[in-house]
Amino acid sequence: MRDVEVAATAARAAAAVLTGLREEGRLTGRELGDAGDAAAQAAITGVLTEQRPDDAVFSEEAVDDRRRLTADRVWIVDPLDGTREYGEAPRPDWAVHVALWAAGELTAAAVALPALREVLVTDPPPVVSPPAHGRPRIAVSRTRPPEVAATAAAALDAELVPMGSAGWKVTAVVRGEADAYVHAGGMYQWDSAAPVAVAQAAGLTAVRLDGSPLRYNAPDPSLPDLLVCRPHLAERLLAAVRPGSQPLT
Repeated sequence: MRDVEVAATAARAAAAVLTGLREEGRLTGRELGDAGDAAAQAAITGVLTEQRPDDAVFSEEAVDDRRRLTADRVWIVDPLDGTREYGEAPRPDWAVHVALWAAGELTAAAVALPALREVLVTDPPPVVSPPAHGRPRIAVSRTRPPEVAATAAAALDAELVPMGSAGWKVTAVVRGEADAYVHAGGMYQWDSAAPVAVAQAAGLTAVRLDGSPLRYNAPDPSLPDLLVCRPHLAERLLAAVRPGSQPLT
C-alpha cells in the first residue's frame, strides 16, 4: 500500500468512527468532542501500527515522542480537527488530518471531510475550481478571527467568511468555496500539515505570513500562522500581511 493510501485509509477509519459516534446521539458538546478525539486517535493508530509499524507518529492527541526529531518518517496527525464544531451537531466544518513527513518534506497526506463524505489526497491531487465572479472570499476563524484577516480583506476588497476547523478552511480554498485562508496565532503543526500538503499538491500557494516556507516536524509544535490562497492572489496578500510590509496599491 502506497503512503498516500495509508493516509487515506487512516483518515477514513477515523471519519467512520467519528460519524458513528455522533450519529448515536448519546453525547453532545464537550463530551462528544472528547470521546471523538479519543476514538479517532485509536482508529488512526490502529491503521498506522498495522501498515507502517516502524514510523514515528506526531499527534495532537498523544504525548510528543521526541524520537520523531531523528526519525526519517513521521506521521503528523490531527484525529479530529475542529473538536468544537464536531460537538455542535449538525455542523459540518470539521475534519481528520493524516500527513507523512519524510526527509524534510510533506510527501503524502489525506484530509477527510466526513460531513461531505469526501477524502482529499495529495495523489491524485484535487482539481481547484476556477475563481467565482464577484468579490474574493477569505476563510477566517469563526471563533478567533485574527486582525490580519481584516487587513487581507481590505487589500483585496474581499469578503470574510467565518468557518470552523483549519482543515475545513484550507480545503474550502481547494474546493473553490474560498479564495484564501489567512490565520495568525494559536495553531500547531498538526492543524495544517495534511491540508497544506493537499493544497500544495493542488497547485495552491501555502506559506507563512512572512512568505517563508511552512516547516514541519520541528522541535516546537507551534506553527502559528499561514496563508493559503490561489497563486494569483499571493503577491497582493503577502504584501498586506507580511510583518512590516505595506499593502500594494
